[in-house]
Amino acid sequence: MEGTRGHILQLMVMGVLLGTAFPGYRAVQTPDYDDTSTPEILNPSWMAIIPDVYSLSDVTMPGTHNTMALYGGSLSECNSWSLAFQLRAGIRFLDIRVRHAKGNLTIHHGISYQYAHFGEVLMDVVAFLREYPSETVLMRLKEELSNTQDIYGAVVRYINEYAHWDLLWHSREMPSMGEARGKLIVLQDFTGPDLGILYNTLDIADDWKVSSLQPEEVEKKWRSVSTHLEAATVGNKKRMFLTYSSGASILAHPNALAWLINPRLYEYLTGFVGQSKRFGIVAMDFPGAKLVQTIIGFNY
Repeated sequence: MEGTRGHILQLMVMGVLLGTAFPGYRAVQTPDYDDTSTPEILNPSWMAIIPDVYSLSDVTMPGTHNTMALYGGSLSECNSWSLAFQLRAGIRFLDIRVRHAKGNLTIHHGISYQYAHFGEVLMDVVAFLREYPSETVLMRLKEELSNTQDIYGAVVRYINEYAHWDLLWHSREMPSMGEARGKLIVLQDFTGPDLGILYNTLDIADDWKVSSLQPEEVEKKWRSVSTHLEAATVGNKKRMFLTYSSGASILAHPNALAWLINPRLYEYLTGFVGQSKRFGIVAMDFPGAKLVQTIIGFNY
């Protein structure tokens, strides 16, 4: 397995150098990393057995960084599962980036258009929550590429057109699990009147700048991740913790870094299986289904 992982990493590194997928590279599905189109395991209703009285900040949940970044080459792509598949695999935190132009909200990762608009994201969430009303979805929403600093009006218009106003949790306060069921909780990373919980009130570790795939740089990133996960286990249970295991640079594309970080994350978390731990939200690039399942398991 180590030899196989090394060979795959070599192909990924060649992709970094070429700025595209390297010929001979095929999609991979392991317990901790998945860049195929279909998750190995589905967990569509895992929140159903969490007691209603639990604060949502006390729930450990898997998420994806740059959730909709499926296109644009290896420097832009952060996931390979569609949003519908991510939700059914158990992902409950979404990181959504919108470009604002002439009132339209299109999905971008940097300059890379992701062939979707915010309304399509909302429709997927609405359909999922209608089918699985025991669940809730958290969505960090921010402006990307454009710099209007004025997306509130467009966001409200999209919600009214593609979802409905009562879908949202209309409070800055942290809901209980019972209050959150069937709701989209906006983690508001933009200016304007309140639409949900303010993103910057979370305790966040997002050290995304990883200069290269050299061992010392990967180790530095891993220390940031593990230190914040440890802090989440003993931190204020009324405050939501969010740890990004993702990172990138010209010399460390998201897939290659995830290939190195995700196994360490999986090994770290499996060391606590069977223990009662609160890790908060763990936001990843290209997570494997068993890694997702392991994160979910800390709630039981």
